Amino acid sequence: MISFQPTADEWSFVDLAKDFADERIRPLARECEQNRRVNPDLVKKVDELGFATLELPESWGGLELPLISQIQILESLSYGDLGILQGLPGPGDAASLIRLIPDSPVLNSYKDAGRDGSWPVVAFYHAANAILPTSEIKAVPKGAGYVLSGTSQPLRLAAFADHLVIAVTDSDGNPLILWLDKADNSWDVVEGGYRLGLLAAGCARVRFDDETVNEDRVLAKGSEAQDLLSKALSRVYVLEAAKEVGLMEAALSYATEYTAQRKAFGQVIAKFQGVSFNLADMAIETQAVRHLVRRSAENTDREESESVLSTLARAHRSLRFVTDSAVQLLGGHGYVQEFPVEKWMRDAQAQVILYGREHDLTIRHGVQILDEPIRTEA
Repeated sequence: MISFQPTADEWSFVDLAKDFADERIRPLARECEQNRRVNPDLVKKVDELGFATLELPESWGGLELPLISQIQILESLSYGDLGILQGLPGPGDAASLIRLIPDSPVLNSYKDAGRDGSWPVVAFYHAANAILPTSEIKAVPKGAGYVLSGTSQPLRLAAFADHLVIAVTDSDGNPLILWLDKADNSWDVVEGGYRLGLLAAGCARVRFDDETVNEDRVLAKGSEAQDLLSKALSRVYVLEAAKEVGLMEAALSYATEYTAQRKAFGQVIAKFQGVSFNLADMAIETQAVRHLVRRSAENTDREESESVLSTLARAHRSLRFVTDSAVQLLGGHGYVQEFPVEKWMRDAQAQVILYGREHDLTIRHGVQILDEPIRTEA
């Protein structure tokens, strides 16, 4: 029988994350959103506690925790505020890629830059573009390198990025993963027009205008790149789904407390059938996704064959339902900034946009099941 219970040390780390989320993260949520950046003192404290290196390999000074441990810590931190968690500087989603190939010489300069515990910011371009044939960023082989052109979809941390990971299929049909350094390569940051939530997460598009990339920037290509990307994204999606569980738990807890205190017609509104049924549905969705995420984490850690796309799609659907329901249960207060639920609903929508809408994830899951290229109309 599989046990999802943490060890004693892991429980201590989870408890530390819960306290930190309540005492340090939640109070700074609005400030960080208004400033469009996570408070530097908070970032420093996160680094000191080791929350920024959960996924990084031990050879890099990271904790290299198994996914089943990480997801419980990330749930707790996201309970404080998903926007802050997504805006923490560092390797971001690229940490899962680094974990798989820690000895790659392409990563040496980045590894050296983070030896003091302060990691430069990395944005990771991938999404459906490495699987579907319609990629926004084009890579055309040229000599021993490549020429990049085009504009990406919104990427987390792109506004602050010192490095970019680009996973595409080049013009010859070969999967390709590149590691770019802002000091050696040029890209433009395009902001605005899509900023709904996660305003402290540095969401932006990146644009290339026929930028030449040398061969020494290639992390992997061909079948090696495809396999590496598949494994890295499996880990990324599990971690992102865990963050969504934390936000759902926050919205459920807040709505429950609010409805248990407000009165109408002589009784607390939580006792009205329409309200209590809604709260029950929110609790069921939250718990169901939590169990799905933990199962996916266990299977991914064991390298068992399982697509986590369905888990992330379900997490997205439940996340939007729970956060929207929380706003509805607060009535007019749900849309007032003095109450956090309106921010959580916006953050939920932005999270879904960043990591793929349910429909897109379902299509990609179907592609994996059928194991054949998908045909799209022009």
